[in-house]
Amino acid sequence: MDPISRRLLERLPQKIDLSLDRMRALCAALCDPQDRLPAVVHVAGTNGKGSTVAFLRAMAEAAGLRVHVYTSPHLVRFNERIRLAGDLIETDALNALLDRVEARGVPVTVFEATTAAALLAMAETPADLTLIEVGLGGRLDATNVIDRPLVSVIAPVDLDHAEFLGTDRAVIAGEKAGILKPGVPAVIARQAEDAMAVIEAEAARVGARLTVMGRDFDAWPERGAMAWQGEDRLLDLPAPALYGAHQIDNAALAVAVALELDLPEAAIVRGVETAQWPARMQRLTEGRYAEVAREADAELWLDGGHNPHAAAALADALSRMQARAPRPLALICGMLANKDAGGFFEALGDTGAHVFTVPFEGAAADPAALAAVAHGHGLGATPCEGLDAALDRAVRFGAGRVVICGSLYLAGEVLGADDITWPR
Repeated sequence: MDPISRRLLERLPQKIDLSLDRMRALCAALCDPQDRLPAVVHVAGTNGKGSTVAFLRAMAEAAGLRVHVYTSPHLVRFNERIRLAGDLIETDALNALLDRVEARGVPVTVFEATTAAALLAMAETPADLTLIEVGLGGRLDATNVIDRPLVSVIAPVDLDHAEFLGTDRAVIAGEKAGILKPGVPAVIARQAEDAMAVIEAEAARVGARLTVMGRDFDAWPERGAMAWQGEDRLLDLPAPALYGAHQIDNAALAVAVALELDLPEAAIVRGVETAQWPARMQRLTEGRYAEVAREADAELWLDGGHNPHAAAALADALSRMQARAPRPLALICGMLANKDAGGFFEALGDTGAHVFTVPFEGAAADPAALAAVAHGHGLGATPCEGLDAALDRAVRFGAGRVVICGSLYLAGEVLGADDITWPR
């Protein structure tokens, strides 16, 4: 465990309690850093919000802007959540900020404390733009103390975190739409009809102008690249640096925001082709796990998607990959016990993959129980005692393409195994 995570575990309540009252009180005690930030883009959504932020950051930095970024969760080190003018925050600086937060004596959760620390850091470090990803939901998320962002963004809405947000997509969409602000333009990803109806109703209520994918702009693959069409322009763009057809939609959402920010077209092009976001269909070519795969002449991929919507995107990416260059496919899967494993494996049922289930540190599902769920959805499945054993079995089984998937926590263990693969 990294030093910041250990500190937070020892000092603060490990719970999620969606409310803005404590956060507003803490921000007031800290002289409201949320009101002193460089221009803010606030991003909510179920899937794709992190990738959208990654594309936006790459575009803005290509335009020469200094960019702050706040995202969650981290993969290996807590510091990954806070990027100041392009660089990950240093541990000593983050400890000092957390000292200041704790000294105010306001009882808060871990996410509230770290969000306050991030807001302080970003308010006190010169930059041109601030990209802030919602942690959970939107309306009552700690980041929603930002009352006047430059642009609001809602990535695709679907089912996840049912214990906090429920199992009704329209209700979840209402929580995400809680980030919309009066008079602030909002860029909205392609949505299911029930989610879009709720977002449109909330936008009308607060007076937020919407730019909607599929209505006001769209994008599609074209000759190995992508095309983006708005109401008054057509952009020929490179293929997104992040793998998978769903990343065309995420890149397109970022393009629409970049145009709201008046970023130059050359910077948009550069951002689409250079964005980095670890553990999202990431090809692993370095580190000990990659070496095991290489010795067996197998590809190794890593994806942290952990809900049915993300599994559908993974299944589509694998289907296209297998159609272009077929290889025996294996999935090494670990999931949190509270996730919808049935929906996850149902989306992957047609891949023909053999699944090797594994535990990881934390509240992971039992590998035998997870294997039973996968088997129930038509997938061959073998429980394993750990990641090393699963990868060894997968390559001995003859897999030429291995995908480690099901949890960002599992992805973090993979990337954390070697210093060379740590996110930077």
